[in-house]
Amino acid sequence: MKHILITGSTDGIGKLLALRLANEGHFVAIHGRSDAKLSATLKEIKQQSNNENVIGFLADFSDLNAVKKMAEEVAEIMPVIDVLVNNAGVLMTNSNSGATDIRFVVNYFAPYVLTNGIIANLKSSDAPRIVNLSSAAQSTINVQALEGKTGLGANEAYAQSKLALTMWSFYLAEKKPSITVVAVNPGSLLNTKMAKEAYGQHWSPAEKGVDILYNLSMTDLAKSGEYFDNDKGSYATAHADAYDALKIEGLLKKTMTILN
Repeated sequence: MKHILITGSTDGIGKLLALRLANEGHFVAIHGRSDAKLSATLKEIKQQSNNENVIGFLADFSDLNAVKKMAEEVAEIMPVIDVLVNNAGVLMTNSNSGATDIRFVVNYFAPYVLTNGIIANLKSSDAPRIVNLSSAAQSTINVQALEGKTGLGANEAYAQSKLALTMWSFYLAEKKPSITVVAVNPGSLLNTKMAKEAYGQHWSPAEKGVDILYNLSMTDLAKSGEYFDNDKGSYATAHADAYDALKIEGLLKKTMTILN
């Protein structure tokens, strides 16, 4: 039995992954930002899987103080974490999180804060893994936008936030050799709420994304410091900036300055 935490798991591929793992008898922690939805999802997964080892954490990832609080709760309740799937993400939204674009906050800063808050728990596992959900959309980071000094369009902010997550994934893989860290594009326009809200259409079933997340979390497919592109069905080359040591160092320095 593995202990697994999946963020953004009250719907979409996160929820389907949680259900699959619960069905296999693992200890599964799900996360959501709506209390009602989290409670309903917990009940549903427990009933469908006949597994009582399913717990929930509540946090709005656009609020980094809430993310820090959640990290403290996770650290206390889950002394050992074998797999962390940083799945929570946002593309289209009506809300904002202050000066910095909400896509940077939810898609990059939140997983950064959560992961660093529970790194000791991951290290307690015999073979810890972190699966970070990147995207086929990746574009060079505008530092002014990262700092909240200039605005971006939704798609551009999303692409920049996903590149930031990918760059940090590669950095983490290098700095924490005992942890397998992999970035993945689970598939473009999967049949999920996010794709429907953003584009009103989908290209592939959600199960395509669930399958790759499962394989990277549970099988020997995972390669640390690599990027898996599920549109191609193989490991691939991420955006060039993800291999630029100076740009990665600059991003991490800026991140620490913004968060401190």
